[in-house]
Amino acid sequence: MDLTQIGVIGCGYWGPNLLRNFMEIPSSNVKMVADIKQDRLDFVHKSYPGVQTTADYHDLFSQGLDAVVIATPPETHFAIAKECFENGLHVLVEKPMTRTSREAEELMQIAKKHQKILMVGHTFEYNSAVHALKTMIKSGDIGDVYYIDTARLNLGLFRPELNVMWDLAPHDVSILMYILDMVPISVSAYGIKCIFQNLYDVVYMNLLFPNGLVAHIHTSWIDPCKVRRVTVVGSKKMVVYNDIEANEKIRIYDKGVDVHPYPNTYADFQCSYRYGDLIIPNIRLAEPLRQECNHFLECIRDGNDPWTSGEDGLRVIKILEAAERSLVNGAHQETIVW
Repeated sequence: MDLTQIGVIGCGYWGPNLLRNFMEIPSSNVKMVADIKQDRLDFVHKSYPGVQTTADYHDLFSQGLDAVVIATPPETHFAIAKECFENGLHVLVEKPMTRTSREAEELMQIAKKHQKILMVGHTFEYNSAVHALKTMIKSGDIGDVYYIDTARLNLGLFRPELNVMWDLAPHDVSILMYILDMVPISVSAYGIKCIFQNLYDVVYMNLLFPNGLVAHIHTSWIDPCKVRRVTVVGSKKMVVYNDIEANEKIRIYDKGVDVHPYPNTYADFQCSYRYGDLIIPNIRLAEPLRQECNHFLECIRDGNDPWTSGEDGLRVIKILEAAERSLVNGAHQETIVW
């Protein structure tokens, strides 16, 4: 089988992880890495001596590549991806796909015109624990979902070119749409600027879904603890997905509240609290990024649309744009236009 020839554009924070995975997958061959910083190119030389490097990503277009992976700052995604499509390459671009929905829609049209794959790096949609959470919700095991709470907190890393919501919330927005199999109808957002005057480093988002379900997303760059948690509260059970846990990522709590069906008086209004077992299911874990990279290669080989397509990326961006409007409009509930 011919190897898929890969180029990597951007080898700063996340690029090395993508580079490592594609280097370790037998069906791919990384030919060249581009980065504007010499210390990052030195890192590639030292770690992968057989991989060519360049400070100008345009050099990749003459390398006979099949595809590129873009892990540069989000404001550069559109222009770089556009050139890659125009040079006949499939594209895997990190989140957020672009900085505006207009750019996202145009990029999708360009990819379609050149008959190339556009895939977005919503890595958590390739996470086995997230798949298990979706199965629990869909099967009805946890009952009707009352609400979902997510927290993605850390101390740093500050990104001056975009606020914490654009940096961290794409993960949880994509997780929510994936596990619920629906898109929200409106969003509100409230933010705080603690360190820099013009940069939100703490943001709280509330998403309203068509069935009345509310999901809360908390993102922060200035929290003392690293938190990557999704809590799903249902009428039968409650589930906590904690991505920080090495092995026991899902915990199912057989807890709930039962109410007297037809209370006529205050004395009849009683709640019965259920405290059942804690279940930790055995989930076969694999590196989500490896799953993502393998899927990208499979889509190139078989001509299939990726799970996290440009459409998936566009939906996330439209939600973030509406949340951005809410941030500057006093946390007003903003309708998301689909």
